[in-house]
Amino acid sequence: MSSDRSASFWMLVLNRLRKDWFAIAGGAIVLLLLTVAVLAPVIAPYDPGSVETARLLEPPSADHWLGTDELGRDVLSRMIYGARISLMVGFIAVGIATLIGVIVGAVSGYYGGWVDELMMRFVDVMLTFPSFFLILAVIAMLEPSIVNVMIVIGITGWMGVARLVRAEFLSLKERDFVAAARSIGQSDAIIIFRHILPNAMAPVLVSATLGIAGAILTESALSFLGIGVQPPTPSWGSILTEGKNYIEFAWWLSLFPGLAILFTVLGYNLLGESLRDALDVRLN
Repeated sequence: MSSDRSASFWMLVLNRLRKDWFAIAGGAIVLLLLTVAVLAPVIAPYDPGSVETARLLEPPSADHWLGTDELGRDVLSRMIYGARISLMVGFIAVGIATLIGVIVGAVSGYYGGWVDELMMRFVDVMLTFPSFFLILAVIAMLEPSIVNVMIVIGITGWMGVARLVRAEFLSLKERDFVAAARSIGQSDAIIIFRHILPNAMAPVLVSATLGIAGAILTESALSFLGIGVQPPTPSWGSILTEGKNYIEFAWWLSLFPGLAILFTVLGYNLLGESLRDALDVRLN
């Protein structure tokens, strides 16, 4: 694809997204979360680790907009800093999964034959394991930490990306521009990464956007179970865990982090689905 055609294609995608209210809503949620995460030290009203024993389990008020927890810590401040953790896990975990998936899918689709057969059978074996239980098993053998959570989510979530990239390579490697690159003696690595891969990235971009939502949800579930991000580091899942013991009279500890997870996942899903439609070349 020439640079002019590529620029024209991405302008068409951008115009489609501008006309899609779901894309605008999803993008607004994602942008808001990114802003909150980046500016957490500025906008958080309190230190997320600051304990006030005189203000245990206070409901939402003018001083503490989302109430306090069982140690008197400000829930709003902990949720603001928790946004950092959730987004960091989402981006890094999906980055790891995408990198592995792109390499496996590109090599498999480009070379075909026994290489493709071997790699795809390995992908099939990986897909037979329920992903969440595989993550639980690996995390249980390691020390629970944010680094381990990101790595484990990443190395257990690359199979879908690999299949997408493989399918694109199987189609693109037969195009004239690939034959032209081969005819002038360019190496396989240059053909794969400079010529084919840039044209195969559209479905990968959609998959990564949707994958961030899944990674955030997985991290929250792991933290809720106590094997994810460890205290005192604030995360939405750990706040939910603390809140389940006081749900009968401290409803805010469960409601607000639950809503944060809901809207974050919704935002990325809306943006991902809209991006998928915008990248569909079959649409007028």
